[in-house]
Amino acid sequence: MFQPDLLRQKRILITGGGTGLGKGMAHRFLELGATVYICGRRQHVLSETETELSRVASGKIRSLPCDIRDLLRVEQMIESIWKDGPLDILVNNAAGNFLARTEELSPGAFEAVLGIVLMGTINATMACGRRWLQALHPGVVLNIAATYSSTGSAYVVPSAMAKAGVVALTRSLAVEWGNRGIRMNAIAPGPIPTEGAFSRLLPRPELEQFARDRNPLRRFGTTEELANLAAFLVSDGSGYINGEVVVMDGGEQLQGAGEFSALGRLLTEDDWKSMKPRKAPKGRQ
Repeated sequence: MFQPDLLRQKRILITGGGTGLGKGMAHRFLELGATVYICGRRQHVLSETETELSRVASGKIRSLPCDIRDLLRVEQMIESIWKDGPLDILVNNAAGNFLARTEELSPGAFEAVLGIVLMGTINATMACGRRWLQALHPGVVLNIAATYSSTGSAYVVPSAMAKAGVVALTRSLAVEWGNRGIRMNAIAPGPIPTEGAFSRLLPRPELEQFARDRNPLRRFGTTEELANLAAFLVSDGSGYINGEVVVMDGGEQLQGAGEFSALGRLLTEDDWKSMKPRKAPKGRQ
């Protein structure tokens, strides 16, 4: 349903672009003619993704290792991109999350998730936004939020806090920067199976069936569906959409708030023990 040159001459940075949703969006944007930059913390993952996606027709891809929690490194990355020309679009996708009983979380666990999701989004947005504003260059920011951004959700409290902050940032800057040519929007996806992340949040197969059954469409979303929605929102064809959080969850949010809240009735002590974080959560690479 998209013209093959929809994103031609658009330069796009996707944080956490090496795997999962970020990789899916990178693939779709390349198909539509964009020049895509992906960043993440693991160089080997980025290199593999760059090699794989470089075979996609039309667009060009380049990978850049960067921990978006580190403002200095973000600035250095953005500066290196700008040497070839300004970005047009930023997709804040990098995230970290795990399922846990909140009283068992350490301060470091909170800091890790808030650092990746909220501070990482702020760092990348400000690095691009200041450059766009100074150069009077139009820009688009698309943030990946969550359906529980507005309701909260048990057992993923650091993520819920961080995603709520991302939504507040999206709506606030949509007003503050809109008259200077910068659009801000977000997607709030429901459960979409991705390698690694999904298994950490649903540790037993029967929980996946439970998650399907609670959705009006009786299925999960797909990376391709999210990538298509993202392509529309960052394209010039959606130029009058600003400050919106588009929910993409098959109607699940309408059926009951709190993506993970019901798991308290389903998980056993052994499940909780198996999911205890042993180190800081990895972001999407």
